[in-house]
Amino acid sequence: MNLQKKSYLGFIILFSVISILIFIGIYTLLKPQKQLKIYSPRDVNPELVDSTVQHIGYNHKIADFSFTNQNGKTITQEDYRDKIYVADFFFTTCPSICPKMTDNMVWLQEKIKKNQKVMLLSHSVTPDIDDVSVLKAYAKEKGVIDEKWNLVTGNKKDIYYIARKSYLAVKTGRPEEFYDMVHTENFVLVDQKRRIRGFYDGTNLEEVKKLYEDILFLCE
Repeated sequence: MNLQKKSYLGFIILFSVISILIFIGIYTLLKPQKQLKIYSPRDVNPELVDSTVQHIGYNHKIADFSFTNQNGKTITQEDYRDKIYVADFFFTTCPSICPKMTDNMVWLQEKIKKNQKVMLLSHSVTPDIDDVSVLKAYAKEKGVIDEKWNLVTGNKKDIYYIARKSYLAVKTGRPEEFYDMVHTENFVLVDQKRRIRGFYDGTNLEEVKKLYEDILFLCE
């Protein structure tokens, strides 16, 4: 009788374990898997995309670039090779959205400062004002970590060109206004293959927290 009870109890335990394993397996299969879209110009509001690249439906990548950072160093795509990075466009004298964007980028820097896979890249849209010395002072004021975050200046046309044609970050306006002021709140997430994986409102900390979660996902 005891042997029968033990056998029955063993069967119940085994059945319960198998049932739990099956449930976990089904739950794992049915649970939606997190994915991040790979953005091309066709996926973005046409107002944010220069007409010369609107036809691109796949394989859109950030173009090669060459700018100068807060330390007078030339920064190119090679400095971001195999890195996940967040790009934005700002200017040091901006009285409106830029201070909040910078505060949120500082928050993000704190989160990723020990993550060797991730960097930040901020482009000045008033390079005639934001020279190296101005950017250096701004970087010191904000606590920029040089190894993690480049604030760059350079040729205005090059900055505006990459903003509109690569980062798909700002409204194009009329063709004759192509080099007018770039002013956007967007933080742009770029993966290790130089593809855009997300756009986030850099003035909204909750959006930036979501950006951080997506960075961690890309790091997996």
